[in-house]
Amino acid sequence: MLWFATVTSGVHASLAGMLAGLLIPAYATRRHKVVEARQLFRDFWQSPSAASARAVNRGLAQGISVNERMHEVLRLPTALLIVPIFALANAGVDLRGGVLADSFRSPVTWGVIAGLVLGKLLGIGLATFFAVRLGAGRLPEGVGMGSVFGGAALSGIGFTVSLLIISLAFGSTSELGRLATVGVLVAMVLATLLGWSIFKVAAKLWGEETADLPMLLTPPVDPEVDHIRGPEDAQLTLVEFVDFECPYCAHATGSWEDLRARFGDDLRYVVRQLPHHPHGPIAARASEAASNQGMFWPWLDFVFTRQHALERDDLIGYATDLGLDVDRFVHDLDSDEVRQRVERDLASAEASGAHATPTFFIQGRRLLGSYDARALTAALETSRRGTRTKQIPSSS
Repeated sequence: MLWFATVTSGVHASLAGMLAGLLIPAYATRRHKVVEARQLFRDFWQSPSAASARAVNRGLAQGISVNERMHEVLRLPTALLIVPIFALANAGVDLRGGVLADSFRSPVTWGVIAGLVLGKLLGIGLATFFAVRLGAGRLPEGVGMGSVFGGAALSGIGFTVSLLIISLAFGSTSELGRLATVGVLVAMVLATLLGWSIFKVAAKLWGEETADLPMLLTPPVDPEVDHIRGPEDAQLTLVEFVDFECPYCAHATGSWEDLRARFGDDLRYVVRQLPHHPHGPIAARASEAASNQGMFWPWLDFVFTRQHALERDDLIGYATDLGLDVDRFVHDLDSDEVRQRVERDLASAEASGAHATPTFFIQGRRLLGSYDARALTAALETSRRGTRTKQIPSSS
């Protein structure tokens, strides 16, 4: 209806799409809505009906933003259908009659090329460079300035908005429109070559061979230092970086209980600290203070059920409930030894490519994608099958 009203009013219909995009709600996943959805599913499990099924669907939808749900639904149709149709409908230029030669003599064509190739490179690259230098932001882990300028150059490949502006400014069938469209097509080729060249130079001169986060656990599991639950010589190793205030960690969701029931003594579970929520740092130090009294795992199990109360007084109260030496606990809570222990795990997280919780490593390799109990079980089973295959000697 918005599109139809815009078209009939004489205003370009692309404004309707831009306005609709700005109005679509976007927000981070809301934990309380996820908890409500779990209760709704429990109701459906206990009493399946059409009404309870609709309630579950509504509850699940409310936990994820409209923007994210629409992105998931529209991603493939947009990439495979809408954008190609747009390109075919708007980029066709008849190069007969000397149009190509006229284009390379036209300031319009070269202006478009300069804007897309040099303008994108300098605009995005220099803006990012000065923002980082002035402290207004920082580059993602694994990304260097060579990668930034390479990506800035490649952004000149984009043609959809360029063709839209040409049609608005000149009309796609006019002489100036054809000259500008040729400029867009030439710029796509030049931007590709320029970006490729910058990435090659960045790799050779500055060692920027990849912007991917590290995949391997660094340092490897050390029984003398790490917190390990299960046999030290277990066939499978699952490492989780946790924050005691993280609502999605395995102990918060119950995933660990499912894994322990499935794999038993075949699995050893290792926890490392990655505090990034407001109460995460003090809660991490408290767990290490409890560890000094041999109570890390009882503390972990106890405190993860009390994520709503992680103030200092709450943590000291938990130490009393668990029968710890409270004076020693309070002393260790602020000690340099405990702080250094947490900082060791933080350094491990950075070196291993873990930047949020939960992050899992299976057999020393970072898990990508979903981390629910079913996904973790499948990944562990795959690793176990691979281990068994390596142990079977090949026949001659």
